[in-house]
Amino acid sequence: MELRGKYVMLGEGVRGSLSKQVIAKYGLSDGREPQKYGLGMKELWEIDPAKHREGTVTHTMGWPLGSNAGGGSFIYHLDNNQVYVGFVVHLGYENPYVFPYMEFQQFKHHPMVAELLKGGKRIAYGARAITEGGWQSLPQTAFPGGVLLGCAAGMVNVPRIKGNHNAMLSGIEAAEAAHAAIAAGRSGDTLTEYDAAVRGGAIGRDLKKVRNVKPLWSRYGLTVSMGLGGLDMWTNTLGFSVLGTMKHGKSDAEATQKASKHKKIDYPKPDGTLSFDRLTNVAFSFTNHEESQPAHLKLKDPSVPVEVDWKEYAGPSTRYCPAGVYEFVGEGDDVRFQINFQNCVHCKTCDIKDPPQNIVWTTPQGGDGPNYPNM
Repeated sequence: MELRGKYVMLGEGVRGSLSKQVIAKYGLSDGREPQKYGLGMKELWEIDPAKHREGTVTHTMGWPLGSNAGGGSFIYHLDNNQVYVGFVVHLGYENPYVFPYMEFQQFKHHPMVAELLKGGKRIAYGARAITEGGWQSLPQTAFPGGVLLGCAAGMVNVPRIKGNHNAMLSGIEAAEAAHAAIAAGRSGDTLTEYDAAVRGGAIGRDLKKVRNVKPLWSRYGLTVSMGLGGLDMWTNTLGFSVLGTMKHGKSDAEATQKASKHKKIDYPKPDGTLSFDRLTNVAFSFTNHEESQPAHLKLKDPSVPVEVDWKEYAGPSTRYCPAGVYEFVGEGDDVRFQINFQNCVHCKTCDIKDPPQNIVWTTPQGGDGPNYPNM
């Protein structure tokens, strides 16, 4: 099927399949820093009405991640005694034994969270990657015949934990630029006006002021980055930065170090009340993929998972995936890589974090996937 327009606007969200190909084809990220990401996991709970405070927002940073990775949580009180409990792990971590999903489950055992959820029940689960590269990683947002919108380009303001404002602004700027171009009799060319509006307007001002928060956090950890990042943001409100523009340096895949440099991490077993195993939780994402369709998770080289991912990195795909899609089955020379694509919740983490960049996420046939209720 071909859908033809005078201009195509790609608003696919994080690591969009078309956006990824367009960025590579036209070199839109040339000269920019690599994009950075986080993995956000979320459960919807129905809690005791006596503990519910509609509109209450709680954010935390750090625990239980320690020095293993950057990240933090969010707890939002909705209506009808429902609460979102979420946890974000920055995907630039070095230790391949880090298990983001289990960090999230452990978080719920903090006394503050455990008390809130006591007597409640989990009713939904989901996960999604988040763009965190910011100003330094923003690619050229216009290409011949189209533009990148919102998180397809990476417009999240990390310290504000917010990206929908910039996504909406990008849609407005794209519509204005396309309308003016079509009125002038143009089509299929590069809307340079849109890219200029993104960088020179409200979106660019929003992202540029906070551009050093993420690289500071990645380089120095939570405590030091809080002080330096806060100072840098304040000076940016005055129009300058003592730090200039810091670099991210490595992609999240490149940041992953070999298993020989790290020790295994012993995570507590889920108790089935506050914390749950992945497969049980995936059932609460209401994910469905027709089993007879081809797997939408492709391997560039089928030998790489065992020869590289398993032997050199201790199989991080079995941990960074929040849905238990990837398994290494067997022992010794008989180990083989298994992809349980039916479990996939479309978070895109494998496409991002796989050290050899051998896994490619593609769109499933028929639009199958998670069916999130009220998420």
